[in-house]
Amino acid sequence: MPGRPATIVIFGATGDLTRRLLVPALANLCFDGLLSEELNVIGIALRDGDDESLRVSLDEFAPQTQCWQRLRQRTSYLPGDFTLGTVYERLKQRLGEDDAAFYLATPPQFFGVIVDRLADAGLTEEHDGGFRRVVIEKPFGHDLESARALNQRILSRVNESQVYRIDHFLGKETVQNILVARFGNAWLEAVWNHRYVDHIQISAAEAIGIGTRGAFYDTTGALRDMVPNHLMQLLSMIAMEPPNSFDAEVIRDEKAKLLRAVRRITPDEARSDAVRGMYAAGQVNGQMIPAYRETPHVDPNTATETYVALKLMVDTWRWTGVPFYLRTGKALAARDTEIVVTFKPVPYATFRETPVAHLPANQLIFQIQPHEGIDLGFLVKRPGPQVEAVPVALDFAYAEKFAVAHRTGYETLLYDMMMGDQTLFQRADQIEAGWAVVQPILDAWARGEGVLEEYTPGTSGPRAADALIARDGRQWHALGR
Repeated sequence: MPGRPATIVIFGATGDLTRRLLVPALANLCFDGLLSEELNVIGIALRDGDDESLRVSLDEFAPQTQCWQRLRQRTSYLPGDFTLGTVYERLKQRLGEDDAAFYLATPPQFFGVIVDRLADAGLTEEHDGGFRRVVIEKPFGHDLESARALNQRILSRVNESQVYRIDHFLGKETVQNILVARFGNAWLEAVWNHRYVDHIQISAAEAIGIGTRGAFYDTTGALRDMVPNHLMQLLSMIAMEPPNSFDAEVIRDEKAKLLRAVRRITPDEARSDAVRGMYAAGQVNGQMIPAYRETPHVDPNTATETYVALKLMVDTWRWTGVPFYLRTGKALAARDTEIVVTFKPVPYATFRETPVAHLPANQLIFQIQPHEGIDLGFLVKRPGPQVEAVPVALDFAYAEKFAVAHRTGYETLLYDMMMGDQTLFQRADQIEAGWAVVQPILDAWARGEGVLEEYTPGTSGPRAADALIARDGRQWHALGR
């Protein structure tokens, strides 16, 4: 059903996030009939302008449909400094008693300030069954201490039920399908444990470099940018226990339990089980990429990592002894986000009198981007007089099975937020549990421990990452395969 009449207030309305992702997502939802025809959008930013100037700036990336034209006319602009109370008084006059969602598409240093100003102006108060919600982008803090402080600051002004900490990875169809695939197929859940699973790899690779984001990235790095949020969310969904219902809080409880069960890394393990790298100059797909240290707005002497690989263990009965290998980086061989579940090999004794020399392990691959789908690898006999086992794959691609229109990844999340469904949004304890996993590594690197290894663009990353997994007798799944 379409969402109820409301107003979405976007702080940072002239930024790329709003123009490239949020507004196109709203236009797509409108086209799908999932937004109220009475939905209003108010953009707030420091830049001078009026309603029409904002609309013109949004036209560049919005789909030029009749639905967008209708939504366009219900979009208005409120220029001003959103660190000052005067903006909020004017906003309060515009909103009246309307239901409203406040989307913080701003740099993270403004998250706490905006929530404080909203609360001071009485804009977060909910009356008579109406709603006032706050949507917060990542990064949510830059370490465990700051994440806790930000949670305390925000939750002192609004209730947890009003807070929607958004992670756009969770809006992708394959990520959501993890729960359906796991808990909707009896055969899969039967082997989803340490008896049958050898190890799990979670990769989030980008082929591009930092580009124009040097100022942001050099104060963040690959570990902070990706692991406590994106990769921890994928880890929790692939490894959580079955919920007793698909109620939002039940699912979020199970995800939080899983993250708390991730074994805390010791100082020695922070040196041995965490690899960091930085890309040098080179080519990716025929395009020259300057070395990270030569990127504009990056300190030439920086020690910020553009690649990280980790080995984690989960201390639950289901996953005892099963390692989880995580990696993420820039300027790699391919754009590829995937989860690879490798199963234990079958007993070789059955094939001992045949020419079979090696039995590849079965693998289940959740392909999240760029091509969403699921692959199941298994063995069959090659035609001929001899017994020769060869791997084949059962491939499922969303684009081939369903009529999937172009989406930004924010459509599902924005719709769920409007409907009050927090299933795909992170709760405070999940945020803090994710940071708790990486904090020992941040501490070790802050002390100057661990080698920062350069790697060549267009490869799979630093050699130390290959050694990390090879010492356990395993290897990384090839990127882009």
